[in-house]
Amino acid sequence: MAVKRKYQSARRQDQARQTRRAILAAAGRLFVEPGYAATPLTAIAAEAGVAIQTVYATFGSKRQLLSELVDVTVAGDDEAISLPERSFVDEIRALADPRAKLERYARHLTETHARQAAVMIALAGAATADPDAAAIWQKNLDDRRRGMVMFATELARTGRLRADHDVDSAADVLWLAMDVRNYDWLVRQRAWSAERYQRWYAETVAAALLVPSGPG
Repeated sequence: MAVKRKYQSARRQDQARQTRRAILAAAGRLFVEPGYAATPLTAIAAEAGVAIQTVYATFGSKRQLLSELVDVTVAGDDEAISLPERSFVDEIRALADPRAKLERYARHLTETHARQAAVMIALAGAATADPDAAAIWQKNLDDRRRGMVMFATELARTGRLRADHDVDSAADVLWLAMDVRNYDWLVRQRAWSAERYQRWYAETVAAALLVPSGPG
């Protein structure tokens, strides 16, 4: 009986996770079009194929659903692993050359923006009129700033920051360059390839922050 209960528990957990993912996917579609303010939770429930009570039981509120959608979209999954603990961060730290660090981060950033751009641009628009969306957008800005301070500190350790930059100003440049609206404009609106955007990021930030490694 103990084995049976364990199996049933695991099955229920898997079903709950699938339901959660279905609701998040539905919210991701509807918060983009027709938009956050125009989308009631009843519409999300219908899109996900679940009862409205299930949406409330899983997320509690529309604001919490938006917040968790942003987190999952940025991370790429619903695993309980913070961004600083992700494998790409370890890979960046293992690289000695600051240009190589920027190139590795550019690859991660491009993959992330490809996944999150539509949701984040919709969130930015919603933030201009909705207090809940504004609070979540501001949290995302603050989280990104903290992440770029960590990255700037990593670059500073290489000894290759230009003399006119310290960690704080380098973080400003990194924070600006990684903004999803740059990706939206260049890739989604101007039809740059992902590879061109990735190269642009690495080359632009390296020119702004790093002392050249040698002649030319």
